Amino acid sequence: MFLCLLLTTCWSHGANEHKPNIVLIMVDDLGIGDLGCYGNDTIQTPNIDRLARDGVRLTQHISAAPLCSPSRAAFLTGRYPIRSGMVSNNSDRVIQTLGVPGGLPLNETTFAALLKRQGYSTAVIGKWHQGLNCQSRGDHCHHPYNYGFDYFYGMPFTLTNPCWPDPSRDTELAIGHWVWLCVQLVIITMLTLTLGKLTGWVSVPWSLIIALMLFVLLLAWGWLSSYQSALYWDCLLMREHDITEQPMEAVRAGSIMVKEAISFLERNKEGPFLLFFSFLHVHVPLPTTDEFIGTSKHGLYGDNVQEMDSMVGKILGAIDDFGLRNHTLVYFTSDHGGHLEARRGHAQFGGWNGIYKGGKGMGGWEGGIRVPGIIRWPEKIPGGRSIDEPTSLMDIFPTLASVSGGTLPQDRVIDGRDLMPLLQGDVQHSEHEFLFHYCGSYLHAVRWHPRDNARAVWKVHYVTPIFQPPGAGACYESHFCGCSGEEVTIHDPPLLFDLSRDPSESKPLTPDTEPLFKSVIKAAAAALRQHQASIIPVQQQLSQLNKDQIWLRPCCGVFPFCLCDKEEEAPIPH
Repeated sequence: MFLCLLLTTCWSHGANEHKPNIVLIMVDDLGIGDLGCYGNDTIQTPNIDRLARDGVRLTQHISAAPLCSPSRAAFLTGRYPIRSGMVSNNSDRVIQTLGVPGGLPLNETTFAALLKRQGYSTAVIGKWHQGLNCQSRGDHCHHPYNYGFDYFYGMPFTLTNPCWPDPSRDTELAIGHWVWLCVQLVIITMLTLTLGKLTGWVSVPWSLIIALMLFVLLLAWGWLSSYQSALYWDCLLMREHDITEQPMEAVRAGSIMVKEAISFLERNKEGPFLLFFSFLHVHVPLPTTDEFIGTSKHGLYGDNVQEMDSMVGKILGAIDDFGLRNHTLVYFTSDHGGHLEARRGHAQFGGWNGIYKGGKGMGGWEGGIRVPGIIRWPEKIPGGRSIDEPTSLMDIFPTLASVSGGTLPQDRVIDGRDLMPLLQGDVQHSEHEFLFHYCGSYLHAVRWHPRDNARAVWKVHYVTPIFQPPGAGACYESHFCGCSGEEVTIHDPPLLFDLSRDPSESKPLTPDTEPLFKSVIKAAAAALRQHQASIIPVQQQLSQLNKDQIWLRPCCGVFPFCLCDKEEEAPIPH
């Protein structure tokens, strides 16, 4: 028995030695043109640039959607968001508040669940934005714990403009306790007088008791009405299932998340572990610490990018300090392109997408879906290289299955492809012959990288957004460009570009200028029909289920007195 136990222990230890640690870093709304390693020479990103020099830089890395919730769902599952229902046929294309019942369906398998079955300790730290509750404010049906993550600290929603700055937060936290205490005292007094009146113990007029009752109702209603802003209901932080800050102190949130990440690395340095670090940076309203305010040439947005890079450096430094560098696969990306409509007057508060047309919210144009992709694993992947082949955020799911010894689900379509053969140089051509680009539930474009042509990457646009004002390059009169109806142009024949010759999609090809025009359009149409035949209709989580319901809003106190701050600012370990 002893020998059996010894051999089993040794075998288990040996098996874990072949499983790399995994650190996935995703930035929110970062433009591909914001990083030095992708051509920017005006914003300082030395830590990310160094990661790119040591690893592999993917230059045609594509998100499966141009907005947060659907892109992240595809990243987690390796599947187009339309397969899981993380799409919408209206303008609400992301989880709108923490009071909606929609979210990533529980029958979807994430890479965290897959790795957990392989013996990994798993954590997500930072932004979630895949839903929270279903039927009550405490059921947490869409909590990360239900998708394979062992630990969660972060923001179950996403940053919005009310999250920062908030000059009244400290005052309301200070008086909130006393208002709730006052309400309790009045309720106790009212109940005591009512009981006394009914038993004959005291003699008070019913008008006084009714007045006290009305006072309680008015006080509660007044308090509730005083903070209808999303600040109180969506700008909050959780540790595991507990709300730690409501509303959150947005400026310090990033620092606490880095501290949590380093603590997780230290606790699990014997491995194997999966850490998904999901930045709140660089999404508006760009909460930035004083240390980085004014440090860039691009205002608050540039300051925020440089602060984000510094935090990446701290995480990478911890990996080195714990002796994990060679045995840890590190991946860095953004969930989609930069937000061109994020402006205040003439000041830009969103990212730069380099030479690529369009941005966040646009389903087909490259600027909304081409993102940074950097992978470093010194033990297995030769560094210092760039790969100019179409790859996808969805590829991370099957890649992690491959490196961990896991098995892909056989009961569903997995749209991602294992990147390891490409990263290790065993193959030179991407496994993605076709990629499909959606705007909500609407198919806007198809990308074709023919297997018999090592260079050409064709892009067929069936639908494009109408920029407002015309020629502006974005949709300044609305929050994002629309996906359908009067907000788009339907092209018949479709627009065609060869991205290998025209990556900025500036000159559409025609039958007169491109001899292969008709054959490319025909091949894309055939592939699209085959793809659409593989789509099984499911409930759209971001349409009917994306309506705010007050009883689903999380609360760290007694509703509506939902105020708390259980965090103490602490220095980040070096």
